[in-house]
Amino acid sequence: MTLPLPTHADVLAAAERLRGRVMRTPMLRHPLLDSLAGGTVLVKPEPLQRTGSFKFRGATNAVLQLSPAQCAAGVVTHSSGNHGQAVACAAASEGVKALIAMPKDAPAIKVESTRRWGAEITFFDRATTDRDALARELAGQRGATILPPFDHPHVIAGQGTLALELVEDARAAGLALDAMAVCTGGGGLVAGCALAIEGASPGTEVWAVEPEGWDDTALSLAAGTRIANDGKGAMLCDALLSLRPGEITFAVNQPRLAGGLVVTPEEVFRAMRFAFEALKLVVEPGGAVALAAVLAGKLPARGRCIGLVLSGGNVDPATFGRALAAA
Repeated sequence: MTLPLPTHADVLAAAERLRGRVMRTPMLRHPLLDSLAGGTVLVKPEPLQRTGSFKFRGATNAVLQLSPAQCAAGVVTHSSGNHGQAVACAAASEGVKALIAMPKDAPAIKVESTRRWGAEITFFDRATTDRDALARELAGQRGATILPPFDHPHVIAGQGTLALELVEDARAAGLALDAMAVCTGGGGLVAGCALAIEGASPGTEVWAVEPEGWDDTALSLAAGTRIANDGKGAMLCDALLSLRPGEITFAVNQPRLAGGLVVTPEEVFRAMRFAFEALKLVVEPGGAVALAAVLAGKLPARGRCIGLVLSGGNVDPATFGRALAAA
């Protein structure tokens, strides 16, 4: 079944649906960040979101649109952690059973959190398993509904609500966004943000930011068609290790994004340490790539107003320690 592409109207509807169910995270600004960037930088801190990432927005929007029969049969998804936690929490809130397929090497903090919400977990090998096929198999066994991590219109629309909030908060402060940098894996968050920006702030550029070696969205935008990574990049940004953009996400992103930016592990560690020391936020590697791009000067900010998303804070303590020691 081909699902319809989400629209700006779907993001607006998601914002109404999620009102009072998800946290409206604040807009942050820091003089040191403005000074380093040479402009005005507005930060959307989704580590403060329920379950510690933006993923709770899309998961909740999707769960709230299940039929009674679908709720009774339960949901299935695959996730390296953040989407799994979000689906587990959203499903638990509505009394829906959830089965989450997770990579065997997923960070322990994400596995433990997913289990804490009452979800059933099954593990798979990240390198050898077709996770979409696995989800279809598991869902077929139970008659359950699949809630994909990014390639679903309800998930995309829910994620875009954070960009609506940022535009509104910037406007209330007398500011208008010239550009927005968004952490990107499969492209669901940046697609939602692009749809939100399209109607709320059409003059704003939206940039996808990816880790080095996992820049499938940047490659695909340049080629005009979906391009796959070789899967050999560093595994640091575990939340962003998508092999290729989704069909729906790329269809949304191709005509709307200004382009793709790529950051190195060293730049990610620097951003994690900056967020900790200046913003007093714990940010996971994948959640820090947009900040990394701004700090590295890869998104020109001088004289401009830039929005950026810190997309998640579920970092393994050992990895966080490496970031503080290495940066």
